[in-house]
Amino acid sequence: MAETQPIDARIEAKLRASLKIEHFEIADTSGNCGSSFAVVIVAPDFARKMTLARHKMVNQILADEIAQLHAFSQKTFTPEQWVKEQSK
Repeated sequence: MAETQPIDARIEAKLRASLKIEHFEIADTSGNCGSSFAVVIVAPDFARKMTLARHKMVNQILADEIAQLHAFSQKTFTPEQWVKEQSK
């Protein structure tokens, strides 16, 4: 990935290249200074994986980007869980 891309664009591109993402949200939680991000990822790749395993998977994909951030939080759902989450 080109370092010239904003980090949020690099995060999304790397995740989409590695996972079958059905829904993706990213928010700059640092007041737009680009040092903290929160993501919501919905992908069938997360089926039959515990939350910790899902987060490790994402952290491995984004190791270089996360190293540059002050904070990174993630919520990971399967498509089925996402449907239930939306109906809350």
